[in-house]
Amino acid sequence: MEKVLLVDDERDILDDRSEIVSTLGYECLTALDKYEAIRILRQKEPDILLTDMKMPLHDGFELLQKTKEIDPHIPVIMITGYGTIELAVRAIKLGAYDYIQKPVSPNSLEIVIHNALEYRRTYRRYVGDNEMNAPATTGSNIIGKSNALQEVMRRASKIARSDANVMIYGESGTGKELIAKFIHENSCRSDESFIPLDCVALPPNLLESELFGYEQGAFTGATKSKPGVLELANKGTLFLDEITEFDLALQPKLLRVLQERKFRRLGGTKLIDINMRIISAMNKDPEQAVKSGQLRQDLFYRLNVVPIFIPPLRERREDIPRLVDYFINKFSPVSPYNIKGISRAALERLHNYNWPGNIRELSNMVEQMIALMDSDVIECGDLPENVSRDSCFGNTDLTFYNFQKARDESLNQFYRFYFGKLIKRYGRNFSKVADIAQISRSTLYRILKQIDQI
Repeated sequence: MEKVLLVDDERDILDDRSEIVSTLGYECLTALDKYEAIRILRQKEPDILLTDMKMPLHDGFELLQKTKEIDPHIPVIMITGYGTIELAVRAIKLGAYDYIQKPVSPNSLEIVIHNALEYRRTYRRYVGDNEMNAPATTGSNIIGKSNALQEVMRRASKIARSDANVMIYGESGTGKELIAKFIHENSCRSDESFIPLDCVALPPNLLESELFGYEQGAFTGATKSKPGVLELANKGTLFLDEITEFDLALQPKLLRVLQERKFRRLGGTKLIDINMRIISAMNKDPEQAVKSGQLRQDLFYRLNVVPIFIPPLRERREDIPRLVDYFINKFSPVSPYNIKGISRAALERLHNYNWPGNIRELSNMVEQMIALMDSDVIECGDLPENVSRDSCFGNTDLTFYNFQKARDESLNQFYRFYFGKLIKRYGRNFSKVADIAQISRSTLYRILKQIDQI
């Protein structure tokens, strides 16, 4: 049973509101002051908190601040009198979920509690009951707590203890370089350099000089000697990004370096000894890359000692809320608004989107929305058109699911589409929505609970 914590310094008011909350089917917890409320927050872990804005021993801001320290995701609802509306709005900007004005009617109390609990359920659905307060970062700015990502991190942690070469597979934008940095930072080479080389960005002639370095006079324009990334990464880690784009003519030279651990700069005669780990990455199927001739088989065997596969974002959708929070915090300083977060409806659409560009696309999208939005909460109207289009009924790709899950998701998409339109039209008047749909309010609430949609 979901728990609602009520805070007020007047016992009679607490009793009246407690009776209403209990009638609605929730477990009601009560506190007469801030200190009792904090104790209950820690011991009972309520799902939402409703507190009076003004009480003799404390104001709502003090309790709001302490509550968010204990549970950052708990919805806090401020109960305010006519003269303190501005203070309640200020509290919302500081992280409160909503406010309700006195006198508090049973109907308004029911609606605000229902909405707040829907918000809480959304986070529980995507983030997990036992991870509501867990850190979002697993290391090296790698965000998420999904089982798929945790498996990647467990494998990366084991690999970091060895000195074997690593091949990281994954679609563009999944964070392959972040995983490579994590391996380096947790290895015995962590005190040395991590040197990335983008094999796509450089043409073959520049790629060779960038890799091996050159001596003065080695070619036109070589006015002074320059070390290559092989030297710079000595004793550390060299990261070769998109190794399938590495020039075929240079692949035998790289293979010789891996075999002999020696090389010469362009135009040089001195052999230079090196000792490094190579982590490479590709966004293509390795067997196809070898079969098509993009990557020499012998070089592939040298690089692919230990493989790691990073799943695309669509296969770890439960990480999306944490990633969105991370990028909001990252980009919101450039906004004139104090960005509080994202609405449940907008988060649902991001959850249903298939993310062909993965985390890089999500990062760019959040940055774009924050730059263009004119409010302090990301709403559905702030989302790019392609996200809204691909996330509406009938456009989510169900082939990623088995039959049972695809059927359930298809029905849920219809519910979101149909009831979302009605709720938008009638402004959260649930009685009106139920009448139009010709269903009972209890059935409506059951469906909205099922799809986490208001």
